[in-house]
Amino acid sequence: MWGSILRISIAKLWTRPRAALCRLGWTTLLTAILAGAVPKFAWAQLSAAPRPVPILTGSAGYFTVKDNGETELVPEVIPVVLLPLGDRWLVEARGEFKGEFARREDTGNYGGQVENELDYLQVDYIANSHLTVTAGRFLTPFGMYNERIYPIWIRDLQLVPLIFSIGTGSSDGIMFRGGFALNSKVNLNYATYFSTLSTVNKFESDRTTGGRVGLFFTGPRIEVGGSFQKELQEDRKNSFGFHFAWQPTPLPLNLRAEYARSVYGSGYWVEGAYRLGQIPHWNKVMRKTEFVARMQQTFAGEEQPEGDDEYNLPRSNVQQPDFGLNYYIKDGLKVSGSYSRWLGRRNWNTWTIGIAYRFAIPLGRAE
Repeated sequence: MWGSILRISIAKLWTRPRAALCRLGWTTLLTAILAGAVPKFAWAQLSAAPRPVPILTGSAGYFTVKDNGETELVPEVIPVVLLPLGDRWLVEARGEFKGEFARREDTGNYGGQVENELDYLQVDYIANSHLTVTAGRFLTPFGMYNERIYPIWIRDLQLVPLIFSIGTGSSDGIMFRGGFALNSKVNLNYATYFSTLSTVNKFESDRTTGGRVGLFFTGPRIEVGGSFQKELQEDRKNSFGFHFAWQPTPLPLNLRAEYARSVYGSGYWVEGAYRLGQIPHWNKVMRKTEFVARMQQTFAGEEQPEGDDEYNLPRSNVQQPDFGLNYYIKDGLKVSGSYSRWLGRRNWNTWTIGIAYRFAIPLGRAE
């Protein structure tokens, strides 16, 4: 997923080599023909160009969640494999292994199970600088949270938004995505897809179509966009949403918001994350500390099927403020804690504390 934060986070490891090869263009394809005509010193310079290598990356974390008085231990590992094939092809996959262990009443010990999911397994073809064609299992391009924010080392708050299940998840099919500049101040990004119906274990998906479009204004560093999804089976339901992101230049602030609506309900969330580096005292600590606040609200719609998704929408109207602190020990390693208050028919608190680590391991050496 070229537009997602996950691939951006490892760009230093593989984007530059790939970009260098792209600048070579068709020259690399004609090297066999030109071998006899190119001087040896020029050939050496060409063959010395770095080539992209496979990457094992992803994140791992361990969290303690106290929800409505019940404590749960949640270890999680999310490995990602990136396998470049030449200048224009990439195979990428992400799995998720998540444990949920609660205290058993009979023994007092913690017990539970480890769930495993295949988030995506896809082949990307870079047709040109404005278009990438993807086939296989991919993250559904709806809103921005699913593709850009979901990994535990990227999230500013470990609890996902209440409306996360609307339009998101994984799809099996084909996707077209890319971006281009409308002018010197505005860039457009887009994604459109078709997904087939699948009941194969770990490859479940609905028959849907849809897409997302966004406008990024380079001066104020603001992105606004919208998403649409059409279900092509059963009741042929529609879902739509809007997203907003802003990173003001004068402040170390990251502001995001989403709204989504489906027949099962609707809602919004607004989240701000502020690095405390501008505080003059204890600067070495403050510049690694981040304060997060989020407000979200949902409105109930039709009743959602039981067991359809672990992130089912609430069955009644809910408000939930969330607050958190993150401390970045170093690049890719952070500790975090948060507090949430569920305000609905029943009110309760949720506390989380834990650690998340992001890793990136080259599986070879550039030649």
